[in-house]
Amino acid sequence: MLDSAQQRANMVATQLRTNDVTDTRLIKAILSVPREDFVPAALVPLAYMEGCISLGKGRVLLDLRSFGKMAQLAAIGPSDRVLDVACGTGYSTAVLAQLAAHVTGLEQEREFAEVATARLRGFANVEIACSMMSAGLPAKAPFDVIFLNGAVEQTPHVLTEQLADGGRLVCIVKDGAAGHARLFLKEGGAVGERDAFDAQLPIVPGFEKIRSFAF
Repeated sequence: MLDSAQQRANMVATQLRTNDVTDTRLIKAILSVPREDFVPAALVPLAYMEGCISLGKGRVLLDLRSFGKMAQLAAIGPSDRVLDVACGTGYSTAVLAQLAAHVTGLEQEREFAEVATARLRGFANVEIACSMMSAGLPAKAPFDVIFLNGAVEQTPHVLTEQLADGGRLVCIVKDGAAGHARLFLKEGGAVGERDAFDAQLPIVPGFEKIRSFAF
């Protein structure tokens, strides 16, 4: 059986480099984080496989291709303050914390927040907040980067309002069956956006489109 470090190296080679993820700081961070520490015990053998991994409660750990391309799109710098929305058990927070000055993981499932807090205890630049993800964390705003672990069905205006000037928000926007990674950039108080690549991820709870009723 391959050891964890070799599995991570193989994962990076087959799931990141083949998908144009080339940021050396990001790759180094991913290589250093044992992904198996953040998945349910029964699914540890699948920790390095392609595809999302179920965490339970309808939530997933993002597939590495989507996570890596989104993190690269966010262009996180060493002085950035990051809000990691829907951080689950903390894998994304662990990786992003090695790129940024400080990362706040936001998670509304208390069970996941407790696991993330325990797993990330050795990170001096990390904190986990347990509250409604769709509200963001206005008390800690503004953020240089907001990373959303999953898809939304409409522009997350509540979150873009919590960006600093020059701040970026990265998420997957679902439009029917299609999904696209989108970068939101705040400059001079206005928010612009552009699509980057196709991706299919589950919708983050609280970011569903409000359905209208026909009578």
